[in-house]
Amino acid sequence: MAASTKELSEQTIAVVKSTAPVLEQNGELLTRHFYQRMFRENPEVKAFFNPAHQAGGTQQRALAGAICAFAANVDNLEVLGAAVEGIAQKHAGLRILPEHYPIVGSNLLASIREVLGEAATPEIIDAWAEAYGFLADILIGREREIYHTQEASPHGWSGFKPFRVTDKVRESSVITSFYLKPVDGGKVPPHKPGQYLTVRVPEQAAGTTMRNYSISSAPRGDCLRISVKKEPQGTVSGYLHALDPGAEIEVGPPCGDFFLDPTEHHERPLVLLSAGVGITPMLAILEVALEAHPERKVILIHGALNGKTHAFGSWVSGLARTHQNLTVHFRYSEPDAEDIRSGICHSRGFIDAELIESLVPAKDCDYYFCGPKPFMGGIYRHLLEWGIPASQVHFEFFGPREALSTAS
Repeated sequence: MAASTKELSEQTIAVVKSTAPVLEQNGELLTRHFYQRMFRENPEVKAFFNPAHQAGGTQQRALAGAICAFAANVDNLEVLGAAVEGIAQKHAGLRILPEHYPIVGSNLLASIREVLGEAATPEIIDAWAEAYGFLADILIGREREIYHTQEASPHGWSGFKPFRVTDKVRESSVITSFYLKPVDGGKVPPHKPGQYLTVRVPEQAAGTTMRNYSISSAPRGDCLRISVKKEPQGTVSGYLHALDPGAEIEVGPPCGDFFLDPTEHHERPLVLLSAGVGITPMLAILEVALEAHPERKVILIHGALNGKTHAFGSWVSGLARTHQNLTVHFRYSEPDAEDIRSGICHSRGFIDAELIESLVPAKDCDYYFCGPKPFMGGIYRHLLEWGIPASQVHFEFFGPREALSTAS
């Protein structure tokens, strides 16, 4: 975890830890109240939040879990370092600034008072005010570093920049790729394979709205590519799918703590697991891995509904034909006759532990996975059961990460 300019007092640590049990009991009630209050009192921050996560309750549950984890570990915050880095990266993608933190803090403290009532003594409010300020300092400092790195990188920028859709390619019945180039004619920075872009588009109710989309190609220098699934009720995905080449959108710099570092070399095999549109970050990771370490064993297992919804199957199969170190397996849950006849479908069903074990020579591998929540929850559970070290488990999940622990 990044260093802070101050230290929490022993009294604050003791008081905050003492509130962990009551927060465990009232966490979701508190966070529901908090979001309702903040959106009412400070509607200007509403555009930073995905309404689908609010409607489904996942954002409220995630925040409740985060508050409880912070309270329980306030005397040993190093254990939360990875979580803090993930939050900072997401904040940087959304362009969260220091002036946003007092808004969250004031509404959080007010919600603690209003929900807990007399139990929220002045001593507890003071302690949580100090603890929140401590955590805010850590996040603000790390986000400042990220913004500086983004702006200082070759062809980098800060904030949102106008990009033009130079090409639009249909990859499957539900996924379309968008090739993006800066309107100013400049080049783009070398992103890390697996990172994402934040796209900001007009939204009638909130002015603008933002979503994250994985960069689905290795660094090229002249353009960035995102490959977007059109969701049935997706505000931003629907907007993008309706665009024609030549249209302009606002794009934030590459972000994210899910990526392959090509400068690191491991003897362990690299296992890439994806389902549906989760293939998108794997494309960049796969391409860079094969170029950087052509001798390393790479196994890609991808799940799709059928051949019509399967994007990039031909491209990945082509890589397998030209790279002996790459093993590819496509599993369809509902293949049609043509899928079976063509051989593109290697097996039928869902990706499970049995399939992975049949294709992976030994469990001691580096695992990267991305896909729908039930798929990711299953993979996450299998890797925990196998005792895979956290340093070898990497995933991208564009929702509250705590939701994975309950997904199946």
